[in-house]
Amino acid sequence: MNQVNQAKQLRYGIIGIGNMGSGHAGILTSGTIKGAVLTAVCDEFESKRQWAEEQYGGKVAVFENASAMIASGLVDAVVVATPHYDHPAEAINALGKGMHVLIEKPAGVYAKQVREMNDAAAASGRKFGIVYNQRMNPLYQKLRELVASGEIGEIRRINWIITNWYRTQAYYDSGTWRATWGGEGGGVLINQCPHNLDLWQWTTGMMPTRMRAFCQFGKNRDIEVENDVTAYAEYANGATAVFITSTSDAPGTNRLEVSGSRGKIVIEDDRMTMYRLREDEAEFNARNKAPFASPEVWKIDLPAAGPSPEHVGILQNFTDAVLHGAPLVAPGEEGILGLTLSNAMHLSTWLDDWVDLPFDEALHEAELNKRIATSKFKRAQPAEAKN
Repeated sequence: MNQVNQAKQLRYGIIGIGNMGSGHAGILTSGTIKGAVLTAVCDEFESKRQWAEEQYGGKVAVFENASAMIASGLVDAVVVATPHYDHPAEAINALGKGMHVLIEKPAGVYAKQVREMNDAAAASGRKFGIVYNQRMNPLYQKLRELVASGEIGEIRRINWIITNWYRTQAYYDSGTWRATWGGEGGGVLINQCPHNLDLWQWTTGMMPTRMRAFCQFGKNRDIEVENDVTAYAEYANGATAVFITSTSDAPGTNRLEVSGSRGKIVIEDDRMTMYRLREDEAEFNARNKAPFASPEVWKIDLPAAGPSPEHVGILQNFTDAVLHGAPLVAPGEEGILGLTLSNAMHLSTWLDDWVDLPFDEALHEAELNKRIATSKFKRAQPAEAKN
């Protein structure tokens, strides 16, 4: 740790160099991240290792597994970009060996394993982050700021229609692990929507108290897992939320509305609009005597927020956290929050009932295991590092 700080350079190793892992490698080798250097990668697949050796021409060490890479002494931090189920195990192993750890989303597949990872991170004394790159988006940062400041009053309703995750059957057929309980542990909720589920709670600062969800499995597609979801959530303050997502809507929609007692914020087409009430709705209602009156409202089109640094921003922030003590934008421990929402949606559907939060994690794991047992993909087989 001291040696890293003195050198002002963080040596990264990447665990899993599939789509996301190779993307992180490209950023780290480009010189874009100040204070960071890629020194090693590992992957259990020989074809991936050969690709890395050809790609980096011996400038980056290539290993078969994370243990060998960590034992080499060439890395100070690792990026975990393996299949979903393996995120917690790889993180726990690396943290136990003194590594700083940045994991890809989702944090894991089920809350129990993620909670164990969080405990290991807390005991390690190392930096632990998650690649929630949408937290770097100025639009969602502004939404979080406006909500926290009370600009639209007390939150009353959250609606998010996020159906622009269109995926064809050809996409699902491109890997035997895709859209299977054994390979990915879920569908749109675990693969495409982790960023949205994180932003849902992160921007509003609220977690539901209970949820009722309706997941449709293999709707218009030949797959095992959910690809169309409608969920309804309730909060302690009386607020409600509706979350709708799909991978078969064309064209899709991405519209987020957060309504409060003093107005509403809408994000759509990468723009933010605020509808600001002149006075709190409850105050207006208390003094008003006209049957069909409504509060005065001002429409405000907020200026363009600018480009989002995405993965570059997360990698730079994590590097700065290790080298300079900067606060993490996406602490790894917070990965369990969005996962809790998706786990609750699955469990509600499987039980055909309401689910209170926090939910019975052992029951969720048992129900998931039933589906893994009948999955066409068996996890005993190796799965390509991917996302």
